[in-house]
Amino acid sequence: MAPPILKLDDIFLSFGGTPLLDGASLQVEPGDRICLVGRNGSGKSTLMKIAAGMVEAQSGEVFRHPSATIRYLEQAPDFAGYSTVQAYAEAGLGPGDDPYRVTYLLEHLGLTGEEDPNRLSGGEARRAALARVMAPEPDILLLDEPTNHLDLPTIEWLEDELRKTRSALVVISHDRRFLEKVSNATVWIDRGTARRLSRGFGHFEAWRDQVLEEEEIEQHKLGKAIEREEHWMRYGVTARRKRNMRRVGELQAMRAAYRGHNGPQGSVQASVAEGRESGKLVVEAENITKTYDKPIVAPFSIRVHRGDRIGLVGPNGAGKTTLLKMLTGQLEPDSGWIKLGTNLEIATLDQKREDLDPEDTLSHYLTDGRGETLLVNGEQRHVAGYMKDFLFQPEQIRTPIKNLSGGERARLMLARMLARPSNLLILDEPTNDLDIETLDLLQEIVAGYNGTVILVSHDRDFLDRTVTSTIAPATPDAPDGRWIEYAGGYTDMLAQRKGAQEERKKAEKAAEKPKAESTTSASDAPKAKGKLSYKQKFALENLPKEMEKAQAEIAIREKKMADPNLFTKDPASFNKLAAEMEKLREKLTQMEEEWLELEMLREEIEG
Repeated sequence: MAPPILKLDDIFLSFGGTPLLDGASLQVEPGDRICLVGRNGSGKSTLMKIAAGMVEAQSGEVFRHPSATIRYLEQAPDFAGYSTVQAYAEAGLGPGDDPYRVTYLLEHLGLTGEEDPNRLSGGEARRAALARVMAPEPDILLLDEPTNHLDLPTIEWLEDELRKTRSALVVISHDRRFLEKVSNATVWIDRGTARRLSRGFGHFEAWRDQVLEEEEIEQHKLGKAIEREEHWMRYGVTARRKRNMRRVGELQAMRAAYRGHNGPQGSVQASVAEGRESGKLVVEAENITKTYDKPIVAPFSIRVHRGDRIGLVGPNGAGKTTLLKMLTGQLEPDSGWIKLGTNLEIATLDQKREDLDPEDTLSHYLTDGRGETLLVNGEQRHVAGYMKDFLFQPEQIRTPIKNLSGGERARLMLARMLARPSNLLILDEPTNDLDIETLDLLQEIVAGYNGTVILVSHDRDFLDRTVTSTIAPATPDAPDGRWIEYAGGYTDMLAQRKGAQEERKKAEKAAEKPKAESTTSASDAPKAKGKLSYKQKFALENLPKEMEKAQAEIAIREKKMADPNLFTKDPASFNKLAAEMEKLREKLTQMEEEWLELEMLREEIEG
């Protein structure tokens, strides 16, 4: 076993009251890929900052190998003193580091390096910070929520880059799929201590549940042992003559251990306040478009029915939020029309947290300033009790929002949204800053919601667990405004894309030989004879009829696939129809090209 290059042992840190870290440990060896997991507020980021030397523990041992280089990804990068992003990223390099690597990383992260650091969006700032910490390829890379504000193509690129790096990794993230792909060990911060599993995140949840179950069994055994000792103290024959002081001491110790046991932190307890039932058709859009400097939405049509759960995915800048606003009536299309259904009660969760006033208190925000109570599912609830459902303490009732962490702000917005009656949920990046347990709850809420959900997310696992269809750019690498709706979640969308690409390649290969023959007969023979051959005349007359037949077959399959329940009830039939439709479209394209070629040839001969 290689010696550790970083070791934290028996770390204690308290800000008053219950200690944040109490005996926590973390050991990093070369080649480690550690994911650091735990509830919001459990001390994950604090432990990482202690490892980076940014926070000092009140007690415990901290060892960093003298020759080891450590880089820490900051949540809020400081760009002061840098005129360009390139200069900021290069400042992270050490002696002998390759400056070209900065250019390579910025290019793959979608930045030129010439950007003004003071005018970056949240996603651009995160990309610049990633380039700065990754460029030196340090011995240890500490990444706190590296995927926040990143789009899916960039997240997938980052996964590949981290798998190739020589750096040891310690990663905090709420993105399950990302953690599964980059980790080979898991450290769980729970009630101030750290437990280590020498396996990646994919095995964490089963292990965590087993640990908690064993702990509950041990606590139950301790309670029974106390009952037996108390019975002996009161009724034992020996006890009536002379008390055994050793056993009295052991009983007191057992009682103290039993009373002092802190169970796992509670989970968020919440349900959505559902409003009256909306109309069957929630949104209908026909050939809507939107153009700014470039096409954002090319002609796009969709019918959203009650009960649909639709996810929007795509790279940053593709137009997801624009399309979402158009579908919900917040933004007028340049052309086409949108019709919203009847009885809609909309609840929205905005990724930019624009609804939050930093000076507002938690109580005022949740009740809209209407006293100490709020109506939840027809029941009057005191705000302190409702806050407790979302893991806020009663003493936080007057706390200003500006004092909350990112995770606490996300939970607060979730609490307010769920309290309001709705039948249409609009969720724009709802998973940002939520811990895994709260994400589980949100997944259950969305999956079991009786109304309609339209959401934007870069969280692949969340999409797979919640949505019934996915809207994505037709050309993900270079969005051109065209959008396609696929049945199922993100993984289903990828599978359908892959199947369509394979069918297209087969069709192209099969068409190569006949196309070559057609080119010969369409160009060479007429030049020799000065007229169309019989075969060419027949094709010219009959191809329009064949094209009409193909268009009719496509329309039949499109109508069948428009059934929102088809994929859920019979995915095999849906996939078969999709493959057939792809072949028909390829065949139609070939016929159109052949007919156009023959028509041009006819005009040339007759002219």
